[in-house]
Amino acid sequence: MSHAFHKFWLKITAVVVGSFGPVFFLGTMAATSEPARLTLDILSWPMDGAQSFSSPTTMFLSALTGGFLLGWGVLIWCLSHWVYDHAPEGVRKSILVGLIAWFVLDSAGSIASGNLSNAFFNILVLMIAVGPLWKPATPDVTR
Repeated sequence: MSHAFHKFWLKITAVVVGSFGPVFFLGTMAATSEPARLTLDILSWPMDGAQSFSSPTTMFLSALTGGFLLGWGVLIWCLSHWVYDHAPEGVRKSILVGLIAWFVLDSAGSIASGNLSNAFFNILVLMIAVGPLWKPATPDVTR
């Protein structure tokens, strides 16, 4: 993969990570909580309608989660735009380490909370987010 393709994929990774932010932000208000509730219902497969955003603590946790995810997505986008050309390997490795840290802790917590299915969804998200970033890029000819 070329550096140009890695920069492109970092933007895909940013959108994958950051797109969960607005969904969980919607979970902070009863009138708009259905997308967040549905997302949790899917991630805690099978879909059974057991997920609820009626508790104020769940709404608050949803606000925190939404903020962190959107912020992490924006950070990845900014690294791809402003830093990658100066330190492509440093950016690539930093994103990979962050994604692996998320995967391990999120999956362990999902399993511990009785939501094994989310660990499997996490594998899919991890594979999409990492994509070609797993391997170092070859320098672009025009650089």
